[in-house]
Amino acid sequence: MTEERKVVRQRGLWFEEFEVGTVYEHAPGRTVTEADNVLFTTLTMNTQSLHLDAAWSERQPFGRRLVNSMFTLSTLVGASVAQLTQGTIVANLGFEEIAFPHPLFHGDTLYSSSEILGARPSSSRPGQGVVRVGHTGRNQDGVVVAGCTRSVLVWSRDAAPQ
Repeated sequence: MTEERKVVRQRGLWFEEFEVGTVYEHAPGRTVTEADNVLFTTLTMNTQSLHLDAAWSERQPFGRRLVNSMFTLSTLVGASVAQLTQGTIVANLGFEEIAFPHPLFHGDTLYSSSEILGARPSSSRPGQGVVRVGHTGRNQDGVVVAGCTRSVLVWSRDAAPQ
């Protein structure tokens, strides 16, 4: 006798599953290392001394190097993928209201959450919907270090390719 196994596939949410006002807290947090910051900064050809030059940065207002804000933004959004859009996204449509109210430093841990701000069926793409997401990143002390609003195009369950 063969028993049926329950199979659970990790995925994001179908359009129908997004509920305005729901907040998702993403795990795990991401502790940012010096290596992360230097690698990302050099890979993206960002030669900003605030990210690379420890001696120069010591004489600046924060007294040390800052984590590249584009790394912070990418990690903030990336932390949401497994819970919200893994395998259900059609396209990332855009970002607005990006802010970095407090710096992130080497050794800080970034904790991310996302709030569903809006969801509507696409007017030009049947079987898909546009979801507005507010992403917030906090450090280990709960201080907001980054935030943005992002629009994504996602599949409806019945229209998604198999």
